[in-house]
Amino acid sequence: MSVKTGLRVVVTGATGNVGTSVMRALSGDSRIASVLGLARRVPDLAISRAAWAAVDLAAEDAEEALARHLEDADAVIHLAWRFQPTHSPVTTWRTNVLGSLRLFEAVAAARVPVLVHASSVGAYAPGPKTGPGVDESWPTHGWPDAAYCREKAYLERVLDSYEQQHPEIRVVRMRPAFLFKEGAASEQRRIFAGRFLPGPLIRPGLLPFVPDLEGLRFQVLHTDDAAHAYLMAVLLDARGAFNLAADPVIDAQTLGELLQARVVRVPRRAVHAAVSAAWRVRAVPASPHLFDALTRMPVMSTARAREELEWQPRHTATAALEEFLRGVRKGAGEPTPPLVGHLAH
Repeated sequence: MSVKTGLRVVVTGATGNVGTSVMRALSGDSRIASVLGLARRVPDLAISRAAWAAVDLAAEDAEEALARHLEDADAVIHLAWRFQPTHSPVTTWRTNVLGSLRLFEAVAAARVPVLVHASSVGAYAPGPKTGPGVDESWPTHGWPDAAYCREKAYLERVLDSYEQQHPEIRVVRMRPAFLFKEGAASEQRRIFAGRFLPGPLIRPGLLPFVPDLEGLRFQVLHTDDAAHAYLMAVLLDARGAFNLAADPVIDAQTLGELLQARVVRVPRRAVHAAVSAAWRVRAVPASPHLFDALTRMPVMSTARAREELEWQPRHTATAALEEFLRGVRKGAGEPTPPLVGHLAH
C-alpha cells in the first residue's frame, strides 16, 4: 500500500482514553503535518504539533464549528463517545448516535477523504468464546439490551449506507477489544465501578476470590497499541473493518493469577442479580445489560489488521491489564477533564 505524508488530521473525543493516545501517536509521526483535537472541554495538555478546540457533538449548533475545523482536513478520526449515564440512554444516544451523524455529514460536506470510526467488539452479535476468533464478517448486531452495544451496532448500519452514498470517502471501522492504560485507570474506575471501589483493594493477594462464570472470556489491548493501528489506518490505503486485540484471551484463571486470588465457580445468574441490584440503587454505574454483553461477546481474530495495517501490538493483554490495575491502585490519570486522576483511598 502507498503511504501518505504531510497530512492534517482531526480527532474527535481527543481527551479520553483512546484520544490522548491517538493524539500522541499522530503528533509523534513525521508523516503527519498537524493534529487538531476536538473535545467538549479544552484540556491543559501540551502535545507537540497538536492543537485543541472545543466542540460538543451533541449540541444542535455543532455543524458550524465542525465545518470550520474540518476545512482542508486530510482525515478525521472519530473517537467521541459517552458511556454515562447508563440510567439515561437518551442522553448517551444524543452524543453517540446523533453526534456521530452530525460528524459524518460534516465530513462529507467538507470533502474530507478519510473517515476512521471507532466501533468496538461490542458491535458484534454474540459469538464463540473459543477457537481462532471471528473475523470482520461476523454480524454486527450487538447485544440489544446494552445501550453501548446498541449504539455501536446502529452506527455500523449507518456507515453501511454512508459508504454507498459517499464512495469517494475511504471509511475505516476499528473494532478494538477492551482498551486499558495506566493514565485512564481513574476514568475507567469511575465509568464501570464507580467511586466506592477502594483502589488499594485491587492489589494482589487482597481480593478473596475471582468469580469464574460462564462466558467470562474477553480480549484486551493496550490503548497505545490501538493508537498505532489508528495511525496506520490514516497513512495506508486501507478500507473496511479491523479487529484489534492482543494475546492472550483473558479468563478467570488469568485474572486469578494477576490478583493472586482463588478462582471460584459462580453461577452467571447470581452475578447478574448482584450487578442488577447494585445498578438499580446506583451503587455502580455499569449496567447489568453490559455485563450480559460481556459474557456473550465473541473472541476476535486480528489477522486482517496485522496483515493490512502492518500492525503488531507491543504489549500483551496481561501487561495491559497489569498497567491498568496499577493505575487504579495509584489513582492515576492525565490532565484532561475525562482522565483526571484521583488518589486511591
